[in-house]
Amino acid sequence: MVVYILIAWKMASSASIDELINNQFVMGNIAIGGAIIITIGLAASTISSALGSVMVAPRTLQALSKDKIFTSKKLNRLLAKEREKDNEPINASIITCIIALFFVILGDINAVAEIISMFFMLTYGSLCLISFLNHFGSSPSYRPEFKSKWLLSLIGFIISVWVMFKINTIYALASFSLLIIVYVYINFIHKERKGLASIFVNTVFQLNSKLHLFIQRKTGSSVFTDWRPSIICVSKHTFERKNALRLLNWLGHSYGFATYLHKVEGYYSQATTQKADKELKEILTEVGEDNSVFIDTIISPSYTSAIAQAIQTPGVSGLENNIVLFEYKKNDETELKKAIDNFNLVKAGKFDVLFLASGSKKINYSGGIHLWIDITDDININLMIMLSFIILNHKDWKKANIKTFVIIKPEEENTFKQEFIEMVQSGRIPINLKNTTFLTKDEQTSTKSLIMSNSKEAGLVISGINAEIINHDEHSAFLDCDELGDILHVYSQSRIPIE
Repeated sequence: MVVYILIAWKMASSASIDELINNQFVMGNIAIGGAIIITIGLAASTISSALGSVMVAPRTLQALSKDKIFTSKKLNRLLAKEREKDNEPINASIITCIIALFFVILGDINAVAEIISMFFMLTYGSLCLISFLNHFGSSPSYRPEFKSKWLLSLIGFIISVWVMFKINTIYALASFSLLIIVYVYINFIHKERKGLASIFVNTVFQLNSKLHLFIQRKTGSSVFTDWRPSIICVSKHTFERKNALRLLNWLGHSYGFATYLHKVEGYYSQATTQKADKELKEILTEVGEDNSVFIDTIISPSYTSAIAQAIQTPGVSGLENNIVLFEYKKNDETELKKAIDNFNLVKAGKFDVLFLASGSKKINYSGGIHLWIDITDDININLMIMLSFIILNHKDWKKANIKTFVIIKPEEENTFKQEFIEMVQSGRIPINLKNTTFLTKDEQTSTKSLIMSNSKEAGLVISGINAEIINHDEHSAFLDCDELGDILHVYSQSRIPIE
C-alpha cells in the first residue's frame, strides 16, 4: 500500500495531467532506465496476475459447484470434476479461460480494467460490510482469527463503493444490480441457508437493544412529548374470532404499537410450551405478512394471572404499554364478567382500558367510524378522538370517514356547541365539523338508545365509559347491542394531550 501511494504521488508530481491521461507508458519516461525496467516490470506483473487468476479462479468456481450453488445438478458435477492424476479442476479451468479470452478480445485495456475493478471492489466492499455487520451484531458465533476494528471495516466499505462510482457510475450500478440478482437467485435456490439474513438479524437485535436502553433512560424527559398508543391484549379466543387482532392491527399500523398474547390454558410445562409453540406458528401463518401486531403466547391457569403477567411485560417498542384491551363476545355475560373482574387490577397499574364488544356482523367499512362524545364524560374525549383518527389511517378504512355525535344537555345546547366548535378549530383536533351532529339528551333518553338509532350502519362505534358503570351497571352499557357492529368502549385514566 505504501508503494502504491508513493508511486501515485511521484507520478502526480512529475508528469502533467495530459501525460497521465494520454500516455499509458508515462512511468517509463519518468523512471531511471524506465524504457527497459518498466516494460519488464509490467510483463512480470501481468504474468504473475494472470498466473494467480488462472490458479485461483478455477478452484473458486469448483468450490461453488461443490457447494451446489447452481440449480443444475449436471452443471455442478461438470464444474466440480477433477483430473484424477493431480486433482486439477479441468472443466472449471476451461470455463475460466473462455471468460478471460472474452475480455481480451474486447481489446480496450481501460474498459477491461474498469470492469475487472468493479468485481474486485465488490469483493473488498462486501467483505468489509460483512465484517462491520458482524462486529456490530456482536454474535458469539463470530470469532475471527484476525481481529479488526468495526470502524475500519465501515470505512473500507464506504471507500469501496465511492471508488466504484468514481471509476464508472454505469458499471457501478450494473455491478450492484448483478450482485443483487445473484444473491436473490442463490437465496431462492438455497432457502435453508441463513445467508446475510442471520447477520442483519444480529445487527437489528443489537440496535434494538441499544435503542431500548436509550428510550428507558430518556422516558419522562422532554424528548418524549408525543402521546401514542402502546396497547396489549390477552385472549384465548384467537381461533374463534379475529376481532381483537384486527383492531390491534389498525392501531399498530402507523402511529401506535400493539401486542397480542394468545392465552394457553394450564400451568407451565413441556406439554403446554409445545402446544404454545404450535399454536403460535398457526396464528402467524393465518395473519400473514400484512400484520402490524407483535404476537406471542402466554401460558397461565387463569385469565387474571395472565393479565397480571401481561401488564408487567415491557412494551415491544421500548415504551411502556399504556392501554389494555379486553375483548369479549357480544352478549356473552361470562366473557364480559371476566373482563370486568380484571378491570380494577388493570386500573391500579394506571392503564387506560378498552372494551371491545365483538360481533359476528361483517364490518361495513363504508359506514365509517361513529364517534360518540358525551360532555359529561370529558376525560375520555381526547383518547377516543386519537384512537378514531389512528384507526381511520389504516388502509382498510381508506374510503371511510369519522362521523361524530356530540351529546349535550338541553340547557347547555348553545354554550357547549360553540365551545366544542372553538376547541376543534383551535386545537387541530382531527374532527370534521361537517360530519358532526349535536344531539340533545334529556333525563328520559339513554345514550345507548341514541347510539342504537343512529349507528346501525357504522363500521365501528366508539364511545366513552366511566368506572362506575363498568363496576356496577355493566348490563346497561355493554349488553343488548346485537344490531350494531363492533363497539369499542373507552376508559381513560386521565386526559391525554392532543398536540
